[in-house]
Amino acid sequence: MKFSPETLDFLIENRLHNSKEWYHDHLDTYKKYVASPIEELAAAVAPRMMEVDDRIVCNPRIGRSISRIYRDTRFTKDKSLFRDNLWINFMRDKHEHYDQPGFFFDISPDGFTFGCGYYWMERGTLDAMRSMILRGDPVFEDARNAYETQSLYSIEGTMYKRSKYPTQPENLRLWLDRKDLSFIARSDDYDLLFSDKLADYLIENLPKLAPEYEFMLKCETEQGL
Repeated sequence: MKFSPETLDFLIENRLHNSKEWYHDHLDTYKKYVASPIEELAAAVAPRMMEVDDRIVCNPRIGRSISRIYRDTRFTKDKSLFRDNLWINFMRDKHEHYDQPGFFFDISPDGFTFGCGYYWMERGTLDAMRSMILRGDPVFEDARNAYETQSLYSIEGTMYKRSKYPTQPENLRLWLDRKDLSFIARSDDYDLLFSDKLADYLIENLPKLAPEYEFMLKCETEQGL
């Protein structure tokens, strides 16, 4: 089953009502238009992502590799009960190492995003990343070349207000001056989002980030070296 306008309608209304009662009264709608399509999408894309990295784990179920619609309000001032977006993670087992890169797809009323990167990066990972960049490590050069020769993804992540490497070339500072690192594509192509071509689109385009992903994996193994 594919996403539809009803998918986004539910995400919007559920967040606006912010009510467990309303959610449970419309649980069949949630299962039909939200849960089932995103689980089917995860199941369709996962085998291709496992070809990129055979250690990637994807359990295409809500609460496993797919986020829950309930929000964790314990550590935030926003006490809204529900989120208006859902995402799929394609990544290695978090029990092996919590701080690790992964591939993702996210759907919200604004459209959809997909890409690869970190939610946050430990200091050791950042130090290893910068060391690899500054010494011109071949794995980084492959990642840099892959990024600079495409136009679908943008490099993202919080940047320092003042460059820590002002003498480096601009294209390297784009990587060096970040506190975290992601490569993200954003789309409001609802025709594609609501079509049965979405899985094939992700299967074609997510693996294009393999060089960047390999670089991030090497940053993990380089820690402490």
